[in-house]
Amino acid sequence: MTRSVRTRNSRPVQVAALGAATLLALSACSSSDDSSSAKSGSAKSGSGTKISGDITVFAAASLKESFTTLGEDFEKGHPGTKVTFSFGGSDSLAASITGGAPADVFASASPKTMKVVTDAKDNAGVPATFVRNQLEIATLPGNPDKVASLKDLTDKDLKVVLCDKTVPCGAAAEKALAASKLKLTPVSYEEDVKSALNKVVLKEADAAVVYRTDVKAAGDKVEGVEFRESADAINAYPITLLKESKNTETAKAFIALVRSAEGRKVLTAAGFLQP
Repeated sequence: MTRSVRTRNSRPVQVAALGAATLLALSACSSSDDSSSAKSGSAKSGSGTKISGDITVFAAASLKESFTTLGEDFEKGHPGTKVTFSFGGSDSLAASITGGAPADVFASASPKTMKVVTDAKDNAGVPATFVRNQLEIATLPGNPDKVASLKDLTDKDLKVVLCDKTVPCGAAAEKALAASKLKLTPVSYEEDVKSALNKVVLKEADAAVVYRTDVKAAGDKVEGVEFRESADAINAYPITLLKESKNTETAKAFIALVRSAEGRKVLTAAGFLQP
């Protein structure tokens, strides 16, 4: 009878032990898989593609300071990536892209110059506006000529510089002048907004019509003067992935950073307006 009792009791114990061992093995397997998935996903984008390699970004000159910061942030957040920038007048950048210059991303200072690229079908996505910008008058430090309005720039004794009419800051200045019915004859038209601002920084001009972001970036090298007509000439800045991009996932990730809350924080700190 003792043997009978031992036989009846030992079978359930063996089954329970086997079940526990099986559960432990499955649990270990599952933990291993989860750990592996977490590790593999940590270096990948939302689409499951690893963000790595180089990208080239063509961007309007007025974006130089903020995009340089965002580029550094991007490289820190994605080890193994490198962002190379080409800053300049949006019109010349657009012409370079349609002419076959290799680039992954284009950030323009106006929809008009972006349209040059989209008309040529050199974009790979729908351009999205990520910020806006407003004009301001840059004067010599301390504003010695007491410039207080756009009309003051018509004084023939003042040396005033404008951006070329073909670039967004120049087109915006022309629009503001037309809205105020003023005629202004500058001493020179510059190829981009940085060149126009630099004329004042170097004291080669008394004033220049540039973006507020450029005045802010120049610090105490110039003084900014707001003018009411600038509200009639606010520029929208679109950004897009380019068709000839050789590293689309990394380019998309950079665009995502620019349009993110983090990117907007950097851009608004530089003086840009919300899109």
